[in-house]
Amino acid sequence: MVKNRVDIITLGCSKNLVDSERLMAQFRRLGYEVYHDSSDVKGAVVVVNTCGFIGDAKEESVNMILELAAAKKRRKIGRLFVMGCLSERYARELREEISEVDAFYGKFDWPGILRELGQEFDDATGDERILTTPAHYAYLKIGEGCSRTCSYCAIPIITGKYRSRRFEDIVTEAESLVAKGVKEIQLIAQDLTFYGIDLYKENRLAELIDALASIEGLRWLRLHYAYPAHFPYDILPVMRRHANVCAYLDIALQHISDNMLRLMRRNVTKAETYALLKRIREEVPGIHIRTTLLVGHPGETEEDFEELKEFVSEMRFERLGTFAYSDEEGTYANINYKDDVPDDVKQARLEEIMTLQEAVAEEIGAEKVGRVMTVVIDREEDDFYVGRTEYDSPEVDGEVLIDKSMELMPGEFYKVRITGSEMYDLYAEPIGVALVDE
Repeated sequence: MVKNRVDIITLGCSKNLVDSERLMAQFRRLGYEVYHDSSDVKGAVVVVNTCGFIGDAKEESVNMILELAAAKKRRKIGRLFVMGCLSERYARELREEISEVDAFYGKFDWPGILRELGQEFDDATGDERILTTPAHYAYLKIGEGCSRTCSYCAIPIITGKYRSRRFEDIVTEAESLVAKGVKEIQLIAQDLTFYGIDLYKENRLAELIDALASIEGLRWLRLHYAYPAHFPYDILPVMRRHANVCAYLDIALQHISDNMLRLMRRNVTKAETYALLKRIREEVPGIHIRTTLLVGHPGETEEDFEELKEFVSEMRFERLGTFAYSDEEGTYANINYKDDVPDDVKQARLEEIMTLQEAVAEEIGAEKVGRVMTVVIDREEDDFYVGRTEYDSPEVDGEVLIDKSMELMPGEFYKVRITGSEMYDLYAEPIGVALVDE
C-alpha cells in the first residue's frame, strides 16, 4: 500500500469513464497521486466505478470488487470505495455481502467519497478531468439518464429520467478540451437524440452540434448514441455542412420485425426504421452507421429472427454489434414477459447474426482498397502505426494498420492509401506529411 496514492478502476461504458476522469481531477487537486486502471493496484485509496447494465457486466464488477476486497485483507490496498451503476442499484445487497468495502456510492452521489475522506468536492472545478484516453481525443457527455421505456433496459431504473446538461456548459467544456490539445471529441449520452427536451422543452441537438463543430481546432466530432423513434432530422444537414462532423452515426436499432419492436416497446415500426435509414444515407452521403441488435428477447420467434437476418443482409451496416437478452430484474420485460428463449438459442442467434455481419464487413473493407483516406494516428506498435478513419470510433470499431515507410506522430492526421483489408481492419501506406487544419 502506497500512502497518498489513489487507484481508480473503471468498468463499463465511456459515460462511466468521464465520471472517473472528473473524480481523478478532484483527487489530484487535493495533492494525491492518481492512477487509472493500473496493473498493480496498491493505493491507500481505491475506487471501483462499476457497471450494472447486463448480467456479464454485473459479474465483472462483482468479481473486481471481490478481488480488491481480498487485496484489502492482505493490506495491499487501503480504503476501498465502490461507485457507479451497480452500487446505485444494489448497494444494500453489496453492503451485506462484501463488508470489506468502506462505502458504496451510486451513479450520482460519488462526490461523497471525498467527504468520507475529510475533503470536499470543488463544484467550481467539477467539470475538470484528467483524460485517460490518448491526449488527442476525449469523450464529452451531454446528458445523464434515459426517458425511453424499452422493455429490456435497466438504465432508466439505475439513472432515472433524462437530464440534459446546460448548453453553455457543454460548449465551454469542449472549448477547454480543444485548448488542451484534444482534436477529436466523441459526443456521448445514453440518448443523444433526446438532448434539450427536458431542459429547454425542445430538441437542441442540431444547434449543439453546430456550435461544437464551429470550435476552432476541433478536427473530428463523432456522435454516440442515437435513438430511432422521433429522430431529430434537423441534425442531418448540420452533419453534412460541417466537414469536421464525422460521417458516422451510432444508432441502436435492436430489431426490425414489428412484433419484436412492439414487445420491446421501441415506439417505432419496421417501415419507419427503413425510412429513417434511407433518409440518413441520402442526406449524409457516405455515412457509416453503427448499430446494435438484441436477440433472444422474450417472444422472439424463428420468423422474427429470419426477418432480422434479412435486415442485416439487406442494409449492410458498416458497423454492427449484437448482444443476447439478459433478464434484468425490475424491467418491463422481467415483470411482464416470460424469458422463453433458451440460452443456447440466444447464443446461436447471436453468432449467426455476427457471421452475417462478418461477410458484410469484409465486403465493405475490400471496397476501400485503393482509396486515399485521412487517418488519425492513435499509437505506434512494433510493426505498424495504428490509426483510425472518421468512420472508426476508438475501442469499438476497426483500425488502420499503417506501414512504417514514413515517420508518423501519434495524435496527428495524415493521408494514407488503403492497400488491403481484413474482416474489420484496414492496411495502408502513408502518402503525405501531417495535415494542417483543413
